[in-house]
Amino acid sequence: MTKQVLSAVPAKARLLLSISFALAIGLALTGALDKHGEEYTSDTLKRSLAAFAIARGLNGVISVAQGTELAVQPAGIGVNFAPGEILDPINDLVERFSWVMLLSSTSLGLQQILLSISTWYLFTTVVIAVLIVGGISLWMRSGISAGTRRFILKLSLALMIFRFAVPFMAIANEWIYKEFLSDLYSESTAKLSETTDHIRELNRDLDQTEPDVEDESLLGSVRQLVQSAASSVDLDARLEQYKASASAATLYAINLIVVFVFQTIILPLGFLFFIYLILKRLLSLNWS
Repeated sequence: MTKQVLSAVPAKARLLLSISFALAIGLALTGALDKHGEEYTSDTLKRSLAAFAIARGLNGVISVAQGTELAVQPAGIGVNFAPGEILDPINDLVERFSWVMLLSSTSLGLQQILLSISTWYLFTTVVIAVLIVGGISLWMRSGISAGTRRFILKLSLALMIFRFAVPFMAIANEWIYKEFLSDLYSESTAKLSETTDHIRELNRDLDQTEPDVEDESLLGSVRQLVQSAASSVDLDARLEQYKASASAATLYAINLIVVFVFQTIILPLGFLFFIYLILKRLLSLNWS
């Protein structure tokens, strides 16, 4: 009867499972996979925090611009200049972008916690012990029932998947980032930083555009008229610069949202669903 139970699991399957258990034990003991997973998760978290800092900086300079309003009166005609109105749409987008970065950072923080749990020495010890027992049970001809063998094999596979799921997900995530997302991230963060600096310079220039002290003399009136007309022309040019900055910031903020939503939300959820399907399939097999 025991020979029949053992032979129910094909020799090739037993050999494949034994090799898988041995590789898993080796990876658990050396921690090679864990080290790469920790490094990649940490790098992704740093990128997320850097993008979040850029978003907050951009939000700050936009808030300053929104509080700026200048009035010029060329030829006695009043003109109000409010750059904040131009930046209102991008400010709303930056606020949402900041929330996406916060959510991404939170997701990465949770992944780091899960990685710490899966690499915890006590959990690793339990996994190694169960895998050793599972490997031995594959080749035992007596002293073990079919039900016990099924339970041990299912437990071994489940623990092995749980042990290496998060490190493997981090490594796969980093590979996808380097292959498909790194250029988009680098370009977008650099351009957003440049846009932030540009808007800051525009704000600084506007702060320096202060009307002179009123001069009641004829010469003073002429001087004020010329300065006012020149300021109007200059402010029109700055208005266009604000529009260009807002347009550029919109594009690059959306690019970063795509990068981090895909890398820190869609990919982890897809990976977890894939793991769920694997576990469901393995645990539903008739190992007898």
